Amino acid sequence: MALIAGGVAAYLALNLSPASSPAPTVVELAPQIQSQDVLVAAADIGQGQRVTAANIRWQRWPDEAMNAAYIQKQARPDALETLQGSVVRSQFIAGEPIRESKLANKDSGFMSAILPSGKRAIAVRVSAQTTAGGLILPNDRVDVIQTTSQQLTPEAPAETVSRTILTNVKVLAIDQTVDDQSGGGEGEEGSEGESVVVGKTATLELDPVQVETVTAAESSGTLSLALRSFIDTDEVATAREERRSGTVRIFRSGRRQTVNTQ
Repeated sequence: MALIAGGVAAYLALNLSPASSPAPTVVELAPQIQSQDVLVAAADIGQGQRVTAANIRWQRWPDEAMNAAYIQKQARPDALETLQGSVVRSQFIAGEPIRESKLANKDSGFMSAILPSGKRAIAVRVSAQTTAGGLILPNDRVDVIQTTSQQLTPEAPAETVSRTILTNVKVLAIDQTVDDQSGGGEGEEGSEGESVVVGKTATLELDPVQVETVTAAESSGTLSLALRSFIDTDEVATAREERRSGTVRIFRSGRRQTVNTQ
C-alpha cells in the first residue's frame, strides 16, 4: 500500500506542478539598407529636350546598386541647378538615374549635341512624293534611292534609271521637326490618326564618306527615301554598290539590239 500511495503522490506532483513558461521569441531585425540621394528623371525626357527643374529630382538609391556615373547629392548638392538647360543626347525614362554622358552642354547646338562621334548631318531636298507620302518621321530608318535620266546614245530616247545608294540611314529631322511626337513643323494627322510630317528637307545621319556619296547623287539626280520596317533597322548603314543592268543594248547600222547578260 505504501508503494501505491507513493506512486499516486508522484503522479499528482508531476501533473499539478505549475506549467513551465514558453521560451522567449527572438525577432531578427532586417538589416538597414544603406542608400544615397541620386539625381533621376522625374518624367520621360526625350532626345533633344532640355533638362529643367520639372523633369529631374533627387531620389534615394541603394548603395549596393550605385554606379560611379550616377550623380550623388552628397558629392554634388548643386547638380539640380547646374544641369538645368543641358541638352539630352539620349532619352531618359522616368526614374532613370541622370548620367552626364547622355547630356550635352547647355551652350551646345541641338543637332551637334545629339550627333554621335564621327557622324555628320546633311539635309537633302524631299517632297511628299519622295518621302513615302510624308509618313517618314524623325528617327525612322530609310534607304536612299537616286533617280536619273540617262541617254546612252544621241539617237536613243532618254531612260529613267533608279538605284539604291545607301541603306538603313537614320532620319534626324524633317524640316525643323526633330521628334516624331513634337508639334513643330507642318505636322498633320493621317486617315488612321498616325503622324504625318510633310517637309522640303530631310536631315540624315551619315559618315563622311556617305556625305560625299549623297552630295554627288543629289547633284546629278533626284533623291527618294524608302521607309524601312522597324524590324529591319538593326543592320549597319551601308553604301550599296551600283547595280548593273541585266541587259546590254547594242546599236548596229542604226538598229538597236538588246542582249541579255548574266
